[in-house]
Amino acid sequence: MEKIFQNKVAIVTGGSFGIGRATAIAFATRGAKVVVADCIEDNETTDTIKNLGGESLFIKCDVSKANEVKAMVEKTISTFGRLDYAFNNAGIEGGSATTEECSEENWDRIINVNLKGVWLCMKYQIPEMRKAGKGAIVNCASIAGLVGFQGSPGYTASKHGVVGLTKTTALENAKLGIRVNAVCPGVIRTPMIDRFTGKSKEVEKQFENAEPIGRLGDPEEVAEAVIYLCSDAASFVTGHSLPVDGGWIAQ
Repeated sequence: MEKIFQNKVAIVTGGSFGIGRATAIAFATRGAKVVVADCIEDNETTDTIKNLGGESLFIKCDVSKANEVKAMVEKTISTFGRLDYAFNNAGIEGGSATTEECSEENWDRIINVNLKGVWLCMKYQIPEMRKAGKGAIVNCASIAGLVGFQGSPGYTASKHGVVGLTKTTALENAKLGIRVNAVCPGVIRTPMIDRFTGKSKEVEKQFENAEPIGRLGDPEEVAEAVIYLCSDAASFVTGHSLPVDGGWIAQ
């Protein structure tokens, strides 16, 4: 694997599982030092990176809390001295309900983690990248940030918000050397999808049939899109929301 991120530093939120874990490992295999942040203490991602010969640090962080996000970025700088890339991936699906049945508590929790959390991360990441004069941020939206999904008003609104926030932040930083993009995963084989399907093979088959490509995506396929958007190969790409969805929204 070419070490295109040698001596660079990346933060991955929601890095303990699924897409976050796959992306943290993808950064590390390309030479980056990786900060894995998650509200759930789990060292499997950092242990995997270290076993591969890389450098990694776990930081417990609830991205909906400003003091914890600020501390996460400060710890990154004090440990590694710089910040080059960020994948703001932490998110929750919340409970399923129609718009009128969705509770205020459910709505607030989803928005606070999925949208406010992305905003807080960029709020503290961008000043460090501006000091270096260069950086790349990728936010994790969803196909639910591009189309509607019945029964998921909070999740859909939060991910549409991430797409809009990504565009605004990209424009604000376009001339400052910092690119900001988003990935919009489709149905990816992750713990979140397992919770949604209840690990039912029948429900999973319904999702597979809904995917034009005929299968669920793998976390590593989203990770590769994040790596591309952070790399110099995407040097003229900013403000973009990239579907990684097997053709879902093309239908």
